[in-house]
Amino acid sequence: MPIEAPLPELEEMMAMIGEAGQRLSQIDACEGAAGNISVYLGWPVDPRRVFPNSEAVTLPVAAPALFPGSLLVTGSGRRLREILQDPSANLGFVTVEKGGRTGRLYTSPRRLFDRLTSELDSHLAVHQDQVRASGTNFHAVVHAQPVFLTYLSHISRYRSAAALSRRLLRWQPETIVNLPEGIGCVPFQVPGSEELSAATSKALRSHRIAVWSKHGVIARSDRSVKRAVDRIEYAETAARYEYLNLTNGGAGQGLSETELRKICRAFGIAKTVFGRT
Repeated sequence: MPIEAPLPELEEMMAMIGEAGQRLSQIDACEGAAGNISVYLGWPVDPRRVFPNSEAVTLPVAAPALFPGSLLVTGSGRRLREILQDPSANLGFVTVEKGGRTGRLYTSPRRLFDRLTSELDSHLAVHQDQVRASGTNFHAVVHAQPVFLTYLSHISRYRSAAALSRRLLRWQPETIVNLPEGIGCVPFQVPGSEELSAATSKALRSHRIAVWSKHGVIARSDRSVKRAVDRIEYAETAARYEYLNLTNGGAGQGLSETELRKICRAFGIAKTVFGRT
C-alpha cells in the first residue's frame, strides 16, 4: 500500500472534480449522465479513509507508465452536476499495479455506481501517452458533450482539425492564446471502442482538446482539472460564435490570419495552428 498522504489533499482534489462537473453542467455540456472525468495522481496517496471498500480490477487498456500512481474516476451513469454534493459516492479511486493491466478499485460505502465510466479506455490511453512522454505526475482528462461543438461536427467541412481550428479561432483573441495548437478532430468511432481510444490518444499528442465527431469533445491538462474544463469552454464559446455566424448568413468576418499572427507575437506564442508566427 502506498504511503499515506494528507487527507485534505485527496478531498480537495475530489471537490475540484465536483466543481468542474458543475461548470460543465452550467454551460450545457453534460446533459443527463453524459460526460466523464478522470485525474491521474503520480504521488503516493492512501485512499482508505475516504474509500474503505476495495476490489481487484482489470484495466481496459494497458497503462504501465501510470504505475505506481492512481486515478480518481467518475462512475458510470453519474451526473457530473451532482458530484460536488457527495464526491466519494460518485467517484472511484484506482491504484495502478505493476504492468498497468490490473489495479485495485477503492470505493465508498455510499457508492452510487456499478462500474467506472464506459469511456475509461480512452482516458487511460491518453493518461498513459502523456505520462510516458512527459513524466508528469498529474494529468486530467475530461469528456463532455457541448451543444455547439457537437453540432458543428455533424457538418462535413468542420471535420478536420485544420478547418475546424481556422474557423473557430477567429472569433476572440483569447481563443488562440488558450488553444494555440488549435482543436483536434477525431473521426466518428463507437463510444468505448479500441478505435476511439487509439484515435483520441493520437489527437491529443498535438492538441489540448479534440472533438469526437458526432459525439462530443475531450480535453486534457497537466495543470488542473479546471484548466481542462476551461479549454472546453473556450472552444464551445467559439463554436457558438460560428453557429451564430452560420445563422446570419456568414456576415461576420472574424479575426483575419494577419490579426491572429499579431496576437500570437504579442503573447509570445511561437507556433500555432497557422504555423510559426
